[in-house]
Order: sequence, then C-alpha cells, then structure tokens
Amino acid sequence: MAILSIITCLLLLSITTTDGSGHQLILVNNCNEDIWPGIQGSVGQEVPNDGGFLLSSGQEVVMNVPEKWSGRIWGRQICNFDRNGKGTCATGDCSGQLRCRGLGGVPPATVVEMTLGSATSPLHFYDVSLVDGFNLPVSMKPVGGGIGCGVASCEVDLNVCCPSALEVRVGGRVVGCKSACLAMQSAKYCCTGEYSSPKTCKPTVFANLFKAICPKAYSYAFDDSSSLNKCRASRYLITFCPPH
Repeated sequence: MAILSIITCLLLLSITTTDGSGHQLILVNNCNEDIWPGIQGSVGQEVPNDGGFLLSSGQEVVMNVPEKWSGRIWGRQICNFDRNGKGTCATGDCSGQLRCRGLGGVPPATVVEMTLGSATSPLHFYDVSLVDGFNLPVSMKPVGGGIGCGVASCEVDLNVCCPSALEVRVGGRVVGCKSACLAMQSAKYCCTGEYSSPKTCKPTVFANLFKAICPKAYSYAFDDSSSLNKCRASRYLITFCPPH
C-alpha cells in the first residue's frame, strides 16, 4: 500500500502534462509477485509496448497511447519465457509469447477495457470485466479528471471464494476462477444463440457471486451499465492488486 501511495504522489508531481495528442496509462504492480501485463488494441489500433512485458512486484510503467485509442489490458501470472520471448503463463497466456502483439489472453483473466474517445464522443469509457473470468484483482482510475469520473475495479481476490467447479489450479494453488461460460460451455451461460439478448440471458448464480464481491465490475455479458465508467482525463492509473 505504501508503494502505491508513493508512486501516485510522484506521478502527480513529476509526470509532465500530455500535449493533447494522446494519453498516458500508468501500470502499477502492487502484487506480492511479478506479473506480465498483456495489451491488445482494438481492430485497427496500435499495440503499445508490443503487447506485453514483465512488471515486477512494486514496479510501475508509463505507456503512451494515441487519442481515441481503445483496447484491453490484463495481467498474466506465473510466466516463464526464454531469451526469445517464448514460454507459457498459468493464466492470461497469449499463444506462449512474451509480446502478445495483438493477441488476446486465454481465459480466465480479469480484463480492463477502455475506449479513450471516439469520432462521435470526446468522453472516455472504461470498465473492469469478469466476463472472461478472474485471475488478479485490478482497478482503473483517472489521475485528475473531473467530477463524475469513476473507478472501475475488482479489488478482492475472487480466487479465495471461487466455486470448485470454476477453479484453475497450479501446484495446488487456485490461480484463476473461470467464468460460467468457460466452465459450462453452453449458450445459456455464454449469452449466445437463443440467449443472445438481455431479455433471455440472465445472470447465473456464479455471475451473482462475482457481482456481490466485485460490484464495480461486469459479471456477465449483459450486466448493469452502472459498471461502465465515463471520464475525460489525460492519464489513468491501472493497478494490479490495488489496496482495498
């Protein structure tokens, strides 16, 4: 917690203001172990930092993204890569690559999603999604911004209370919690086919559990829109294992 407070203060004092041509995403690892963030730009968007890198415990990295950038960020854990960047991660793996380069992560993974402006709106939209399951607590909040800018988060370790049917284990340790869709592989749980609308796809007991523990995160495909945050800031702080 102390590490995060010091980093936040230093960022507020020392990071120069962006020139209006882009935004800064400040990634902080507040976990007790190393993680490997994965970054995926939306179709047609650039991929910052080649889509992945090591973020050691207590470390922070500042990424610059252009105006109107949209994409996803997630944490990978228990990774082993060789000198050529080939290897595996226990959760969030992107085809065994250190640099995801546009590839998405294998669920379960807690995902931060964002659209930092568009052709029709200057507003930024962002959320934390558990639709692909959970592996690490994470939050996204503006540094500065205006009134009404919210915090997207799942700050609690859901692995501790993950139902046994959804657990992903490595060496006896629960490192991920699958979504009901991934575990059950059915249209009812995946909101597909005849269940592909808000009227027919309702939250399952698992989605309700996720929502009760992490009310600021999306728990299933048609979750309450209150989980979506709106803001207009030049920089955002994305913290893995945020204090709560």
